[in-house]
Formats: sequence, C-alpha cells, structure tokens
Amino acid sequence: MPEQARRHQKQLRKPDARVRRTRERLGMAMLALLQDKPFDNVTVQEVLDRASVGRSTFYLHFRDKNDLLLAQLEIFLEIMSTRLSVQKEASTRVAPVMEMFAHLGEQTKLYRALAASGRLNDFFDLAQDYFVRGIKRRLNESKRVAKIPPRELNARAVAIAGSLLSLMRWYMDHGAKEDPQEMDTMFHRMVWKGML
Repeated sequence: MPEQARRHQKQLRKPDARVRRTRERLGMAMLALLQDKPFDNVTVQEVLDRASVGRSTFYLHFRDKNDLLLAQLEIFLEIMSTRLSVQKEASTRVAPVMEMFAHLGEQTKLYRALAASGRLNDFFDLAQDYFVRGIKRRLNESKRVAKIPPRELNARAVAIAGSLLSLMRWYMDHGAKEDPQEMDTMFHRMVWKGML
C-alpha cells in the first residue's frame, strides 16, 4: 500500500479513547475560557493550564488556538447536522431545529464571544456546508418527496440550509427568547410549504 494511502486510511480511523479525552479536555477548556474573555485574549498557555495538558501534547493535535476552536465548532456541527439521520428519526424534519436552538439558547455567552472575536462568520461558513450535507441526506430519506435530481437536490439543500442559518442568526441576535419547539415547527412549515 502506498504511503499516502496509508496516511489517509490512518486519518479516517477514529482516535483512541485517550486521544479523544485529550482533545475533549482541550476543547472544553477553550470553550470555558471564551465564556470569560475574548478569543483574541485567550492564550494557548491558559488552555493548557485549564485542561492540564502539556504544550507538546497540544501541538500533536492542533496547529494553534484557531485550529482548536474550529475543531470544536466542527464537532458540534457534525453532531447537529447528522442527528436526525443517525437517530433514524421517522419525522419529516430536515434538521434538528428544536434541539439546536435549545442548545444555542443556553450558549448565548459563547455566541456573543464568537461575534466579538470576529469568528461568528467562520461558524456560519462551516455550518452552511455541514447542514447542506445533512439536509440533502434527510431529503433523500424522506418519503414526502419523490426522487430529486442531484443538481436540484443540492440547490434545495443549499436554500434550506441558508434559511436555517438566517433563522438561527435572527434567533440568537434577538436574545433566543422564542420557544425552540415553536421555532422548529415554524421552520419546517416553511420548508414543506414554501421551498419544496
């Protein structure tokens, strides 16, 4: 097997439990620090101290604190964007709006920290890609729509994901006061009556 193929195969494997715990501790430390201070003021050393992880271990996993933050955002987005399919939910929901909005409502400090640091657009750029993939998957799984040609399916998923993220931004910018279940119902009513 060529060296490049071996490296790629190794990257696809799930990390062992120790690696996952280390990455999780570093991520949780970063998120906790963001509750207290702007991202630009957080140092790698503070993350290391809070996570009780050595500097060399940190750099085995991440290039810098930006890489760590993006990794944490990607973990959240992967979980949320695939949640309904992974759980094999039989509903016609295309995204777990209720669960996501409930979680975001509890994380208003983190949302403001991302906005203040100029990293909120990074989050929304990542989220667009993740939710397009997740929504395409849900539309394919749905018995509510006939087989959609791939190009049209992609266009619909992009439009629906864009609407979801716009609604998410509005929700957070207005204090996350609306009931997440009502937001889910409203969003899916728009999806099924207006977009498809």
